[in-house]
Amino acid sequence: MARFNHFDFIAPYYDRFIKPSDLAKFNALSGLPISGLLLDVGGGTGRISYPLLKMVNGIVIADSSLGMLSQASNKGGFTTICSESEFLPFADGAFERVIMVDALHHVDNYQLTASELWRVTKPGGRIVVEEPDIRTMPIKIMAIIEKLALMRSHFISPQEIAISFDDPYARVNIEVEGSTAWIVINKQFE
Repeated sequence: MARFNHFDFIAPYYDRFIKPSDLAKFNALSGLPISGLLLDVGGGTGRISYPLLKMVNGIVIADSSLGMLSQASNKGGFTTICSESEFLPFADGAFERVIMVDALHHVDNYQLTASELWRVTKPGGRIVVEEPDIRTMPIKIMAIIEKLALMRSHFISPQEIAISFDDPYARVNIEVEGSTAWIVINKQFE
């Protein structure tokens, strides 16, 4: 039995109410511009990816919500794929950059998701995970609200996210500003 996807319901309104964060900081952390492909996992409507279109050779948005992907397709310039983050339908090392913004807390298995993000990133590539920092009071309140709304959210700390990328070739850095954390993972050459 398929479960209710909140994001299909809110997709037509999402961009009106949820605005991108500091794109200059995000671009710097992502090491953009680059030559190569970028994968936006849980990228929804493309609100983060759309401004990045001229900074990469192509962008693929993978999301489990057909409603959100429909909104992204209306913007143009993307390849969209309906997929759960735990089972990405891409070859190993297919992407120069992989991003996941404000989405990791919505997945069923964040450790399997981290493995998939790592798998599809090219050696020499970079992963950037931006997440609300559950250690702060505003995000603790948001977590309670999402639980009351029956969302499948499961917030984890930036350190727990970083540990998910436990690989000898991973170089992980955590940056925190206010209630937002960025976990930047560089995939070193073997």
